Parts: sequence; C-alpha cells; structure tokens
Amino acid sequence: MKKYEEQIASATEKFKKLLEEQLERVDRINAAKESIDYSSLDKIIIGICGGDGIGPTITAAAQSVLCDMLSDEVASGKVEFRVIDGLTIENRAACNKAIPDDVLAELKKCHVILKGPTTTPRAGDPWPNIESANVAMRKELDLYANVRPVCVPEKGIDWTFFRENTEGSYVVGSKGIHVTDDLGMDFVVTTTEGTKRIARLAFEYAKANGKDRVSIVTKANVIKTTDGKFLRICEEMAKEYPDITTDEWFIDIMTAKLVDEKRRRDFKVFILPNLYGDIITDEAAEFQGGVGTAGSANIGKRYAMFEAIHGSAPRMVKEGRAKYADPCSMLRAAVLLLSHIGYQEKANKLARALDICMFEEKELTVTGRDTGCTCEEFANYVKGTLKTL
Repeated sequence: MKKYEEQIASATEKFKKLLEEQLERVDRINAAKESIDYSSLDKIIIGICGGDGIGPTITAAAQSVLCDMLSDEVASGKVEFRVIDGLTIENRAACNKAIPDDVLAELKKCHVILKGPTTTPRAGDPWPNIESANVAMRKELDLYANVRPVCVPEKGIDWTFFRENTEGSYVVGSKGIHVTDDLGMDFVVTTTEGTKRIARLAFEYAKANGKDRVSIVTKANVIKTTDGKFLRICEEMAKEYPDITTDEWFIDIMTAKLVDEKRRRDFKVFILPNLYGDIITDEAAEFQGGVGTAGSANIGKRYAMFEAIHGSAPRMVKEGRAKYADPCSMLRAAVLLLSHIGYQEKANKLARALDICMFEEKELTVTGRDTGCTCEEFANYVKGTLKTL
C-alpha cells in the first residue's frame, strides 16, 4: 500500500535489527559452556541485591536467616555475602538502563544472587520506558529456567513449574514496533536450543526426583509457529525419558484444570513458555497461600538468581508500612538458593521451619500492617524455630 510505504520501510528496518540481535543470541546459546559445579569452588559468592520498594526490607530479612545458617561456612571462607546496591527504580531511571553498568558488573562477580523485587515502569508512571530489571537480568546472565515449586500436601498438590525464562513474549517485550498510530506489533521468539535446555532440565528434574509425569503447556493450536516449535521440541525430548508419562495441554484449559480438585492431583512437573509460565505460576501460588508464600529460582549455566515472585509494593512504602512486609516469599527463595549451591540439608531445614511458622504454629502473623508482626520479627521467629530443629 503506497500510502504506508515509509512506515513499512521503517518497521522493516527495526525488525531486521531485532532479527540480527536474536540470531547473535542464538549463537551465544549454542556456544555456552557446561553448568557450574559448586562443589568444585573454593568460595561461593552470594550477592544480596535488595531492589526497591519493600525489596530491601524483605531481602535483609532473608539475608539474616541465611547468614545464621551459613555462619560456619562464612567463617571458614567457603561462602561470602556481598551486598549490591543500585537496582532501585530511581537509579535505573537516572541511568536510563534496566540494570546500571556498575551494578551489572558487580552481579557478574557473584555465583548466585538473592534479589528483592524491582519496580517496572508502566504507562502513566513518571519513569522512562526502561526494560524490566528482571527480564534484563535473565537475559544478561542467561538465566534460562524459572523454577517455581508449589506444594500443598492436604490438597494433593505437589507441582514444579519449569518456565522458559529468556524467550517467548518477553525477550523483546520493550522493542515492539508502532507501525502507525493505528497499528502496534510485538514479537514472540522461540529457538531450538533455548527450548531444548528448558525441556532437558525439566525431564532431568522429574527423573531425579521420582516424578512420573511431565505436562507441556502451550497454545500451539493457535500460535502455530513459535508455540508449535516449543511443543515439537519438548515432545522429541520426551522420547529420551520413556519411564515418564508426558502429556500436552493448552494454556487456557490448563488454568481450568489446576482448580479441578480431581484432576490437579495428577500433575507433577510442567514445562511452559515464558508468558504462560508467568501467569499460571501466580495462579498456582494462590493454592499455597498467595504469591507472598512462594519463592522463585532463575537458573543458568554460569549464574543463578533467587527472588520473591511478587512485586515491589511501592504503595506500602508510601504508606509507611514497609517494615510490616511479609518476607516469606524471599525466605522460600532462600530455600531454593541453599539447595542449588549444594546445602540440601540446610534447605530442608529452612523449608520445615517455614512450614511450622507459616502454617502450623503461627505464633506470629505478617499482615502487611501494624495488626501483625514486622518483617524483622518474623525473620527472628524463623531463626528461633531453626534452633529447635
């Protein structure tokens, strides 16, 4: 159409640059080295990055628990904690970057990172349109797997979600194209190796942990190219694990089946593209008590990052309620961190202490207001409980 030639040419040039970026990323993925062996390290460096909003408060609480649990390892030089500031929305906006260069450099000196929530600008905010710090960190550190466990024994729920973390609808989420005032377009990305590695991780986890079912979740009946590719690769990977039952589901019906009391007990391990995994893991966390009760692991071959799955809650800060923020999601993330670096017994112990404090004894309750205990008081409750185990 002649009247749109200029707009089409401009959009085509932008799309060409996106393709070049993604093809370069494919080359980097294909050239990636084997995963790090933490047992071979002389010292494991744990970065503590508070983020913004309530992030610094809940991250400090989780750090205090980890420091108690790893005090002997710190004293012997086997573990080191490094506090990394500068990931606040104010600093990111001033630099006009999702992650300021100096902060990224410090993050890359660590092996694992415990990260607090960060504010992502959206329409109407006073901030520039910078990319999500979470998305940027996952891309910069190639944290390809987002792993979220949800366990509610009394409801028969024992789920582990493997969400692809660096592709899908989010990989170029801030680089969509406004072709005209009437037409905007975004893009979905699926690569062969990007899908293979998340599928492999999920099936290996199922095999190692005695899980007999893996469910692949897409919308491949409609999103035929990218979701179809994701599904085909996962199905091919499943052939290498004949002892594991593999089934496939569309994302819309899966959201329904998770609330089906009879069917939801059948599910064990899930593999999902980025967007679907983001949505469905929040739904799943509600069965456990909400997003404030669930932690999240972001795993790559060289780095790993552990975080709460909820946001930075700037309203709580504005209203002076940050000290009453619930640290449970960050503490659940700390469980995943301990497990990842090889301290499984300590991870199990912290998980047990959290179950006692959150669901069984409940001597202290975090409400987000002065009707409950403070974040620090709850962390101390957990530390006291740990001493009894």
